Amino acid sequence: MNKENLIRSIYAGFFSVITIGILTFLTYKTEYGIFLIASFGSSMVLLYGYPESPFAQPKNIFFGHLVTAIVGVLCVNFIPLPNYIVIPFGVGLGVALMIILNVTHPPAGGNPIIIIMGSVSYDYLIYPVITGVIIILIFGVLINRFIFRKNYPSKWI
Repeated sequence: MNKENLIRSIYAGFFSVITIGILTFLTYKTEYGIFLIASFGSSMVLLYGYPESPFAQPKNIFFGHLVTAIVGVLCVNFIPLPNYIVIPFGVGLGVALMIILNVTHPPAGGNPIIIIMGSVSYDYLIYPVITGVIIILIFGVLINRFIFRKNYPSKWI
């Protein structure tokens, strides 16, 4: 491993701890609601490890998570079939929509699984999906611009 990769991995890990730590604190130590879902952990890999990737841009992170979460919630509420049928359908539809809408964010592909298995309500779209992603993006922009000194985001739209 070269020195540059080692430094990048240490920083990415450290700022992932900070970002997910804030979301975890808000979820467990406040009355504000839920801010954390498992797929946010995967988002950290792209946001801090590979911020130049098109999959790590704010548009993709925000809308990728939102689109797949909407798919998951709609599947829970409108497809009265067993989860072993609904989950693969939800993942496939979410992936297809992210690609069609040009908002692909690979970690968001797991959202329908999380949502369908948890049988969550429409409120889940606000807490944790939208609020959690907004917090992630605020940290991502600040850390990538001011600490990593990267031109992040490379484009807003």
